[in-house]
Amino acid sequence: MVPADNRTATPGRPVDVPRDELERAVRETLSRQVATPRPLAVDPAGVAIHRAARTRRRRTLTGLALAGAATVLVTGTMVQIGAGGGHPTTPTVVLGHPRETTAGPAPDPVTTSSAGPARSVPGRNGTAVDLIVGDTLRTTRDTDISLTSNAVDRAQRVPDQGGWLMVGVPTTAGRTLALVGPNGSRQTLLAGAEAIVVAGTGREVAWRDGGRITVAGLVGERLVAVTSTPAPGPAVPVGFVGDAVLVRLDPARPGYALWRPSVGGISAGAGRDVLAVHGTLPDGRAVGLVTAGTPGRPCLALLDPARNLAVSRTACGPTVAVDGAGAVSADGRWLLVNGRTGSSKATGALLIDLATLAGTPVARAAGPALTGAVAWTPARTAWYVDGQGSLVTVRTDRVLAGEQADTNGVPGVEPGGRPVVVTDALS
Repeated sequence: MVPADNRTATPGRPVDVPRDELERAVRETLSRQVATPRPLAVDPAGVAIHRAARTRRRRTLTGLALAGAATVLVTGTMVQIGAGGGHPTTPTVVLGHPRETTAGPAPDPVTTSSAGPARSVPGRNGTAVDLIVGDTLRTTRDTDISLTSNAVDRAQRVPDQGGWLMVGVPTTAGRTLALVGPNGSRQTLLAGAEAIVVAGTGREVAWRDGGRITVAGLVGERLVAVTSTPAPGPAVPVGFVGDAVLVRLDPARPGYALWRPSVGGISAGAGRDVLAVHGTLPDGRAVGLVTAGTPGRPCLALLDPARNLAVSRTACGPTVAVDGAGAVSADGRWLLVNGRTGSSKATGALLIDLATLAGTPVARAAGPALTGAVAWTPARTAWYVDGQGSLVTVRTDRVLAGEQADTNGVPGVEPGGRPVVVTDALS
């Protein structure tokens, strides 16, 4: 007879286990459970990886959003400035104008010295500077770029080999500022302005249009961060001193002022008696001319921009012209300026050692009277064009040795014409 519970007659293991053995068996079982790692519900490494990925995605999206906002801001700044009261209804100054081949016209600004690495070795044109001859830009890199017959008054290199900024001659339609690329492309930045000046760094531009003076930054092929202020009388921008725009209050009379857009309007201050400004020193002070001495005559002066061009030092001695022509070398050691006779007529260029301003300035005859821009190279050599249209090279070491400058005609210059020396962007 099979048992009802279907069990075998003899169990497979004894059922009468002592209490101490049972307790030991339970302890061993629990110990094995504790020693065996249980699978984690969350992988810490995976959590860290996912969190880092989310952080990168958030940063990427934030950067894209900021870039989009900046694009909108810059695009919104590309506007056309129309004429103010009393001006024609058509725009006179155009920002971000499409590329075109029509030329335009530039002011008589403070000449900026130049110092670029590409300016120390002469190129194919025989000079260490770029030249504009007629409607052709002859570069030191052995390339000629056609300017499509656009008459240029002043030209300056753009930083980082970004091309050239060219200010056209004045016309009945005003002046034009154009950006010429290394490949010969042309972008008109301003058209119809009464006066235009480019900062020595090549990154800022100031101009007068109607009754206002305006300044803007140059980013790529666009003018951005446009700010303007009312112009007092016939005042025009003629240069930059640090982050301030240098303004000549009346082109026919003495008097300069500074305009700092972040502070307010144009402040004449102590600059009303300044006769000319030729550049700046590395410490920020401007080098200019004021009336001083007995009897009163034009003397060299160091002007403090922090005190609205107040005179911090004067030095009389050399008989200098007040025509505004001249420039300070990039290292602040030399000033090339025109000398004069008693009739105020420029007689020739003088090389003045600015390290001697504590006493009587040391000046030496350097060459024929200069006109237009002066381009200084790192080799302490200055290039300029004289009244006859010849290219003049002033080497400081030779002038100190008693030698005169080299004067040479420029091939391709038509009778009565004159080449334009291209200055370099300051670092």
